[in-house]
Amino acid sequence: MIGIYNYTVVLTYISYFAGFFGIYFAIHDHPTAAILCLMFCGVCDMFDGKIARTKKNKTEEEKKFGIQIDSLCDLVCFGILPVFIGYAIGMQELYYVPILLFFPLAALIRLAYFNVKEFDRVKTEDKDLIFCIGLPVTPVAILLPVIYLARTFLDHFFVFVFAAVLLVISILFLVPFKLKKFTTKKLLILIGIGLICTIVMWVFR
Repeated sequence: MIGIYNYTVVLTYISYFAGFFGIYFAIHDHPTAAILCLMFCGVCDMFDGKIARTKKNKTEEEKKFGIQIDSLCDLVCFGILPVFIGYAIGMQELYYVPILLFFPLAALIRLAYFNVKEFDRVKTEDKDLIFCIGLPVTPVAILLPVIYLARTFLDHFFVFVFAAVLLVISILFLVPFKLKKFTTKKLLILIGIGLICTIVMWVFR
C-alpha cells in the first residue's frame, strides 16, 4: 500500500481517529465528549514530532510525508473539529456562519504556510523550531476546553464568547507575529491542565 506506516506516524494516525470521533460526538450532540477528543488530539500532537525525530535514518520521502500527514491531521483535529463543537453548543444562527467558515480556512492557510517553510528548513537542519510565525493550531486543544469549562459562569453569553474566541484564534493563525515554541516542561504543564479539565468535565458532566 502507498504511504508510510512505521512507528513515526502512528501517533498522528491515532490523533486523526480521535479527531474523527470528536466530529462524530459533536454531530450527535455530545460536545463534552468532542472536547475530550480535541484535548486528546492536542496531547498526541505534542509528542508525534518528538517520536518522529527518534528515527535517525529517515529518507527524504519519509520526512516530507511526515510533514504532510501531520498538517493534514491537524486540519481535521484543530481546524474542522472545533467548528463542529461550536455548532453543537449553539452556533447555529446565520450570523455565526462566517466564523464557522473562516476558522477552518485560517487553519488551512496557516498549515499550508507552515508546510512550505518546513520543506525549506528540513533541507538544512533536523531540529525543533525555536520560534514559529503566527499562532500554531495545537493550542486550540487547551484554549477551547478552558472556555467550555466556563460555560456555567458565562450562562447565556457562552455561545457568543465561544464564537468570539474562535474568531480571535482565526486571526491569530494568520497574523505574522513571532511566538516562542513551548519547552517540554511547558508542554507537561499544559498536559496537566488538560488532565484537570478532563477530570472536572467528567465530574460535572
